Amino acid sequence: MSLRVTQTMMNTQLLRNISSNLGRMNNLQNQLSTGMKINKPSDDPVGITFSLRYRSELDSNDQYISNVDSAISLLEYTDTTVGQAGDILQRARELLVQGANGTFEQTSLDSMKTEISQLYNQMIEIGNSQFNGKQVFNGENTGEKPYPTLTLEDAADPLATPPVYKAYYVSSDTGAIKYELSAGMSMAVNITGNEVFGEPVASDNDTSSDNVFQLLRRAHDMLGAGDQEGISDLLGQIDSRMDKMLTKRAEVGARLNRMELIQNRLSDIDINLQTMSSKTEDADMAEVITNLKMEENVYQASLSVGAQLIRPSLVDFLR
Repeated sequence: MSLRVTQTMMNTQLLRNISSNLGRMNNLQNQLSTGMKINKPSDDPVGITFSLRYRSELDSNDQYISNVDSAISLLEYTDTTVGQAGDILQRARELLVQGANGTFEQTSLDSMKTEISQLYNQMIEIGNSQFNGKQVFNGENTGEKPYPTLTLEDAADPLATPPVYKAYYVSSDTGAIKYELSAGMSMAVNITGNEVFGEPVASDNDTSSDNVFQLLRRAHDMLGAGDQEGISDLLGQIDSRMDKMLTKRAEVGARLNRMELIQNRLSDIDINLQTMSSKTEDADMAEVITNLKMEENVYQASLSVGAQLIRPSLVDFLR
């Protein structure tokens, strides 16, 4: 039994085909204008899952890159400040070498003592260094200064209310500030004041400590008293503290080198993820333009055929 084809059926089929052609053209035009072959989940349900995964990994990698940049900045600043502390201690050593040779009068020693006092205060300034508004040498307690800004002449009375301490009595916070630099891997990016400037002393009479503030205080007092023999003995402890500062500076340099390796690795991962994401999401412009021109030709052909299809009228049937 044959099916009777009516004019209405032909018109309906024509409109359906034209609409389908327009739909394909619209998709291709969207790809051409956005540069992406996935503009909505229905375009590629499997591809969109990979695309979302790549985007999530890119966001995580960008955060790791930001963490590495912050860590490098902090380590570079720490390296600079530890170097400045070493320069101050080196200058103090030069003064003590001059004061220990026995050729200077007390007035000259008093002048050296005054400079030692200034070096002491400058060392405190370095101990209270801030980076981005946070204390560098106070461990996790970045909101408070690790060392009070007191001069050598200030009294130290542990029984006072509130207690008043000199810098050599103070212990910095020993907590480590760790940055997460990749999935499951974090690294400390700070060094504490105790590591750089030495452990706090128990009393003013402590002569065995190489706490940098205690060494400068003793140097200050010895120069004032003209104790040249004591100054000579003090030089060995200053050399010990300078060696420890250099060791800590080398440790900071080693961390910086590792940070640069991590930074290069994260950059490579970023490029790889962007490449994979581009292969999944980006449209092939040459292919899209070719397909679009083909669909335009099909659309024009369908319009031409449609014009022939709906051409018959009642007058044509009456002829």
